[in-house]
Amino acid sequence: MARCTAPSRGHRTASGAADCPVHGGRFSRYGRGYNYESSSPPSYRAPSSYYSSASSGGRSSGGASSRNTKPRWSRASSPVFYSDAEVRALTPIRTSIENRPPSPDPRDVFLCHAWDDRSGPAKELYDELQSQGVTAWFSEKDVVLGTSLLREIDKGLAKSRVGVVLVTPAFLRRVQAEGIADRELSALLARDLLVPIVHNTTYEALRQVSPLLGSRSGLNTSEDSVREVAAKLAELVAV
Repeated sequence: MARCTAPSRGHRTASGAADCPVHGGRFSRYGRGYNYESSSPPSYRAPSSYYSSASSGGRSSGGASSRNTKPRWSRASSPVFYSDAEVRALTPIRTSIENRPPSPDPRDVFLCHAWDDRSGPAKELYDELQSQGVTAWFSEKDVVLGTSLLREIDKGLAKSRVGVVLVTPAFLRRVQAEGIADRELSALLARDLLVPIVHNTTYEALRQVSPLLGSRSGLNTSEDSVREVAAKLAELVAV
């Protein structure tokens, strides 16, 4: 009768566990690199379809802050790199963009922002998007004096591939006050084509005001410059 070798040889090493005539089979089903007595399962990897073939070394073990990954829609020659978390967040949106039927007079991006940011961070992001060749719906440029703001917002949402929400301290105040920014946000959340961009605030602060929006991952200007954020958006909407 086979006997367990743990008393004499131990199971704490791969060779000791694999050579045990009683427990070796339990070890082998996990592969040579996993100790079956450990409480930690094998580490999770995102599906390979998230990544481009050019980024074989891009899945970093350094966490979400490491930016050495490229998604499948990024050109091999692109200097833009992403974190694994960004790729996971943006991949479903990219898929929706690819599958969406064309619309007349399409815009790449609908830029949702607080009124107080119109000549500051919202204008900066809009200018960077323009420099990247991205067509953006921006209230300062697209709403003509004397027209209905809400109606123009509806039209802008309908023809835009993706919605971008610039989350700033001013935006959080506007949402709490249930102003125009709150109405735009509600419409964007219903479409499920939404990229939040956190600027001079945190996702924790956003979750306190809008748990639904705060539950979504996006981009953050504390980790990328506004220009880098615009470059990532430009790649996302390029079809």
